[in-house]
Amino acid sequence: MRDWKPYPPEDDDLEHTVTGDVRVLHDVESPQLGNTRDLFVYVPPSYGTSDQRYPVVYMHDGQNLFDRAISFGEPWEVDRVLDEASRDGVEAIVVAIPNAGDARLDEYSPFVDTRGGGKGDLYLDFVVDTLKPIIDDDFRTLPQRDFTGIAGSSMGGLISLYAFFRRPEVFGFVGAMSPALWFGERAIFDFIEKAPYVHGRVYIDAGTREGGVVRVDVARLRDLLRRKGYRRGRDLLHVMERGAGHDERAWRGRLRRAFQFLLGPTVSVPATDYDSSRPEL
Repeated sequence: MRDWKPYPPEDDDLEHTVTGDVRVLHDVESPQLGNTRDLFVYVPPSYGTSDQRYPVVYMHDGQNLFDRAISFGEPWEVDRVLDEASRDGVEAIVVAIPNAGDARLDEYSPFVDTRGGGKGDLYLDFVVDTLKPIIDDDFRTLPQRDFTGIAGSSMGGLISLYAFFRRPEVFGFVGAMSPALWFGERAIFDFIEKAPYVHGRVYIDAGTREGGVVRVDVARLRDLLRRKGYRRGRDLLHVMERGAGHDERAWRGRLRRAFQFLLGPTVSVPATDYDSSRPEL
C-alpha cells in the first residue's frame, strides 16, 4: 500500500471545502510524460464499513473537483454530489488527475492545434499503464472495463471521448461535459466516425449560454453517435441545459445526472426530461 494521506491536511491554514472521504498521493511520476503530479482519490461513504468493490471513474482537471482552496474558480464538489447520490445506490471511486498547468492542452489532445496538443496518447498511457495499476492495487475496485469510466469537461471532455474509442479494452463508459470538439480542426469527428462501435454508455452535454460552436458541435456529435448505433436514453444521453454556461458551476449542476446515467441501471430516459433532440442553437 502506497503512502496515501487524508485530504485535506490538518496542518495548513487554507480554507478547505472537502466534505467527503478524499485521499492524496503526492508526487506521482509519469514516465510517459516526464513530469509528476499529486493524485486525489474519493471513496464512497460505504467504503470504510464494507468489503464491497466499486466502479472507478477517472476524471481530469483534478484540482478543480473537490476543494475550493486549490481550484480554478468554483470546485465541482464531486465528493458532495456522490455522497448524496450514494443514498440512491450510486457509488463509485473517483480518481482526480490534476492537469499539468501549461502542458494541459498538450496532454488533453492527441490532435495538434496552433494552441498545442499532440500528447494525448502519452497521457492516456499514463492513465492506463501507470495510474490504473496503482488504483487497482491500493483500492477495492472493479477493474474490468464495464466498471471503468473516464470523464471531464471542455478539453477534459475531448480527451475522455478520445479515450473511450481509443482504449475500448479499458474504458466502458464516458462522460464529456461541454467537450472542446473544435480543438485540432475538429479531428475528433473523423476519428470517431472511423472507429469501431464501442459497447458502453456515453454522456455528452452543453449549455445554451455557451458559444454556438460548442452547442452545434455537441449536437453534431450526438447525431454521429446515433448513426453509429448508440440509442438515446439507453446507452447515449445528450443534455442541453437552458441558461447554462461553460464553467464549473454548470458542470457541477449536471454531474449527478451524469453519474446516475453512467453508473445506474439501464433505464429509458424521457427525452423531455433529459435530452433535447432539437437543441437551441
